[in-house]
Amino acid sequence: MRRALLSGVAWLCLTGTAMALTPLEFTRATLEQARSIVDSERTHNEKLAALFDLLEDFLDTDTMGRAALDQHWSQFSSAQQKEFLTLFRELFQRTYVQKLLLFEKPDFAYVGEERAGGAMRVDTKILTPRDEFAVTYQFRQVGDRWRATDIQIESLSLTANFRRQLDGLLGKSSVENVLDRMRRKYGTRGTAEDDAL
Repeated sequence: MRRALLSGVAWLCLTGTAMALTPLEFTRATLEQARSIVDSERTHNEKLAALFDLLEDFLDTDTMGRAALDQHWSQFSSAQQKEFLTLFRELFQRTYVQKLLLFEKPDFAYVGEERAGGAMRVDTKILTPRDEFAVTYQFRQVGDRWRATDIQIESLSLTANFRRQLDGLLGKSSVENVLDRMRRKYGTRGTAEDDAL
């Protein structure tokens, strides 16, 4: 009953503007709605689709993608940059969903939030029957909304992890080759089930 109530509250919160919520409240509302999706009777693919839709407003994958490319961003044409950000969104969301949300149907603990300059940090924990993991979300204000710009799992930044992978790939391959690799794995017909580029 309590979980159903929390899920209902989360849904009501998410239908309003994210800026009306603090980053901690926005994180709690998103994760409770995610848990409701994971616990539902939907098929695996239906759950993935619903989670991807939910995360569209939560994750600022464009900012993450530009940060992941770092100094290589200027090597991409504007069309390549646009395509890269689309593919990176798919990559990041798959990684986040598979590693955090579909992991043993976890419970979430909400530790607190802290302002750091113009950004906000939200500390959470993922609790499973066998372990717990610290997960930190970095937020920035985008217009009238809060968006997560990085996720750290036990102090390991997902954006920094992708930056290392991309730096290695672009050090030995062309931009087009890297994009083609991403198209095959994360494009509309991609079948990748891991978070490697």
